[in-house]
Amino acid sequence: MKKILYLATSALLFSACGGKQNSVIDIISEGNIETIRAKKTELSEKQRVLETELQKLDSAISSMSGEEKLPLVTTVVAKVGKFEHYLELQGDVKTKQNVLIYPEMSGTLQRVYVKEGQRVTKGQVLAVIDDGGRSSQLSQLKSQAALAKTTFERRKRLWEQKIGSEIEYLSAQTNYQAAEDAVKQAESQLGKSSIRAPFSGIIDDVIKDQGTVVSPGPGSEVFRIVNLSDMYIEVDVPETYLGGITKGKEAKVYFPVLGDSILTKVRQTGNFINPSNRAFSAEVPVPNKKGNIKPNLSAKVSINDYTNENAIVIPQGIISENAEGEQYVYVAEPTDGENEALLKKSIIQTGKTQGSHIEVLSGISDGDHIIEEGARSVKDGQKVKILNDQTDEQ
Repeated sequence: MKKILYLATSALLFSACGGKQNSVIDIISEGNIETIRAKKTELSEKQRVLETELQKLDSAISSMSGEEKLPLVTTVVAKVGKFEHYLELQGDVKTKQNVLIYPEMSGTLQRVYVKEGQRVTKGQVLAVIDDGGRSSQLSQLKSQAALAKTTFERRKRLWEQKIGSEIEYLSAQTNYQAAEDAVKQAESQLGKSSIRAPFSGIIDDVIKDQGTVVSPGPGSEVFRIVNLSDMYIEVDVPETYLGGITKGKEAKVYFPVLGDSILTKVRQTGNFINPSNRAFSAEVPVPNKKGNIKPNLSAKVSINDYTNENAIVIPQGIISENAEGEQYVYVAEPTDGENEALLKKSIIQTGKTQGSHIEVLSGISDGDHIIEEGARSVKDGQKVKILNDQTDEQ
């Protein structure tokens, strides 16, 4: 019986394919692409019909001979859960408080109070420049200001008693104000002899040694100060993600060199699309609790651009694709036999991919048993034996 069925199958294949060989050659020789495509579609349809018939014959042969051997497969259970997609970008750590400190006046660097790696606070004196006698001048000006103040106060009392002339009173007042202004100006100039920290941070580099002659301008940098507590990463985001990447979105930052990662959020996004790369900027703050993150350190930034609270997610590797480019999986439908099931091919629509998993938009439902191992060697309508059901944990 089995031999007769195989002979019938061979004859059917020969009549369907072999008998059409000449006509296919003739169609190709005509060179009409539309006719060739139509013929291909026709033959593909006949091939599907033949495969279905073959499956039925195989099933009948196995059943009649009593030698039915079911393929062994495993399954995963499709479950509804939260799905998050992350856009992966590359960036470098930056800090807005990483500056070179220059002197504000010329002179000899008389004293340096800090060392490299030392923490300093805002306003702390880092070094002092020789003031060139400005402190002595300030003392003289203060004495002159005190005398001008006494003279003005006496003239004012006399003027209030109608004694003396108005011009004498006004002259004393002017001299006093001029003396006060001179003192303030001298104090401001003398203050420039002290180099102070513009913000709290760490002295990264002491560039000039004590005794060096310095002056304002390029080439006279004295210190580099860095604040490692307020750092960030700025990345370029393609304009296609304009609606997905917004302020407050979750971001994961991984530092390959450190082998460490942190969880943060997008602090702000740019309002300008760069015409050269069609991208906008996104700024992600970088907490530095351990103090091991440095400016210009390379980092991989993953920003959440899509979230589906009720998504069905399956392993991407169990999805197959047919000749028409459609994606499909096999759903196992239980039968009366122990751990046995019938397979049903289900065309699916997929969404975004994250790692080895993919979001399924349609084609399968919550609780469906999807063939995992063995999916490449089974066919639609085939009976299989399930080794075990594996719940796919997302």
